[in-house]
Amino acid sequence: MQKRLEQRFYGHAVAPGIGIGPVHEATEPGLVVTHSTIATAAVPAEIARLEEALSRSRHQLGKLKARLASLPEHSQAELEPLIDAYLHMLRPSRLIHGIKTRIETGLANAEAAVFDEAEAQAGAILALTGSDRAGRQRRADEVREIARRILRNLTHQPFRNFRGLAPGSILAAQELRPSDAALIQPSQFAGIITAEGGTESHTAVMLRALGLPAVLGAHGVLEAARPGTPAIIDGDAGEIILNPSQASLDAARSKIADITRSRRLLARLQRLPAETRDHVSIELQANLELPFELPLIAQSGAHGIGLLRSEFMFMNRESLPDEDTQAQIYTEIVAAMEGEPVTIRLLDWGSDKDVEALNAYLPQPPEPNPALGLRGIRLLLQHPALLETQLAAILRAGAAGPVRIMVPMVSLCAELQATHAALDRVWRRLKRRRVPMAAQQPPLGIMIETPAAALSARQLAAEAAFFSIGTNDLTMYALATDRCLPAGGNLYDPLEPAVLRLIHMTAQAAIDAQIPVAICGELAAREHITPLLLGLGIRQLSMHGAAVPRVKKAVRALNFADCVALAAAALAAPDAAAVREILGK
Repeated sequence: MQKRLEQRFYGHAVAPGIGIGPVHEATEPGLVVTHSTIATAAVPAEIARLEEALSRSRHQLGKLKARLASLPEHSQAELEPLIDAYLHMLRPSRLIHGIKTRIETGLANAEAAVFDEAEAQAGAILALTGSDRAGRQRRADEVREIARRILRNLTHQPFRNFRGLAPGSILAAQELRPSDAALIQPSQFAGIITAEGGTESHTAVMLRALGLPAVLGAHGVLEAARPGTPAIIDGDAGEIILNPSQASLDAARSKIADITRSRRLLARLQRLPAETRDHVSIELQANLELPFELPLIAQSGAHGIGLLRSEFMFMNRESLPDEDTQAQIYTEIVAAMEGEPVTIRLLDWGSDKDVEALNAYLPQPPEPNPALGLRGIRLLLQHPALLETQLAAILRAGAAGPVRIMVPMVSLCAELQATHAALDRVWRRLKRRRVPMAAQQPPLGIMIETPAAALSARQLAAEAAFFSIGTNDLTMYALATDRCLPAGGNLYDPLEPAVLRLIHMTAQAAIDAQIPVAICGELAAREHITPLLLGLGIRQLSMHGAAVPRVKKAVRALNFADCVALAAAALAAPDAAAVREILGK
């Protein structure tokens, strides 16, 4: 048999790394939409079909959102708002209202109503004028994506499935949506290729989070590749080589060896202190999304858990976890950390999040703007039993090792004082019952994620044992822009000097009050921003475990005096673009 010639294709370099393996395409069954007119008497039944499809769609997206919890925080910060936007569209929204109107008034069958309304709304978005064409396209794609999900649930037509593809394959597809990418098991594939897509899409962010080499928008490769065609994918160069020569294979294997050596060098940092060249110590901790990430934290060299998100215990269940259930899970995590501190954030939830077990606690009627409504500690204080059950479970876990309690969404000193009072009540109650606990109450600190909290940092520091700055929400509230809205994409930027000044103000208040202050938001994992954060007064950083070695490497290359000078220049900058110039990015 004649050997096939080597062919090279190029696309957008989305996720770095080298992969070698056979190409296998994952196709999606075609979606068939029928159009028909229904009788007036059939309207209630058609609406019921629609509601069932909406319910199935919400359930699927809830599971998908739980899957995101295993990804790095910066990826979650990008993708979680997208899933929230999808969930919002599945509730009473302009899209759902339009679909129901087509059924009730136009007597369209549900499938036709969903398809036609989504296309009408997507077309209206694309028809808008302005310079943000990419943003309009993303928003239109979001409408069409949620419509596709509703339609497949309405018609019971299957979704894309990767389970039948051979392990070690290079996965190829015409396109991948974020919901597809979230289902990919990284250990199953050597890389990802698509014929469509770009570097700024939600799918690109997801693929970077998976840690697989990925090249999107590689035109022609699907037509040229037969099932099982040997290939090399270079996620750094955006190159795909079909039927690679021996020389190309040798070069690719050499690159893989170089990447492995680089990762080993980072692993060696685990035993070294996070200390600047002029001997300023920085504490690096890890964020924990789900318990199965504990081994990654142990390997990362992180000293403790700076943010344990407790929401995972409430997800995908019909009833609330009781005190014993919560206490057992917390205790297992605290014990696994072997004396390193664990900071547990109280349930951070509100009407902006779809958690079945908590739906009965949501305000009625639904809030018009959940981001500004009853979230975090505001809602917990309205439901003392919910708050005190969680506090009791955390206090019991304190018998296994050091814990700290972090209060989310604080804006007022009164909220922290009320939480202190609740903690005191639970502490006394457990003492009377002689329940094993630590000798002293755990430190009670707060998230700084609203401008009000940052502006009141000096007053809050008198009540709080520590601060942890959540830069994701702080940026959103300070700049009055929601990152899940494409129109606000250019406004949301945590490097805007207004946000940096709030961080600096908070850090100075904590330093003056002699309490710890950390960053636990997306910025903590960006090693090129580390010198800026140190210069602003931050001495603790909490991030996804995979980012700890990179940030430690950055810390060890810095002089603290240079960081202070850099931060001063950034604080005086006119905008985020100028800050990036100062950072050299």
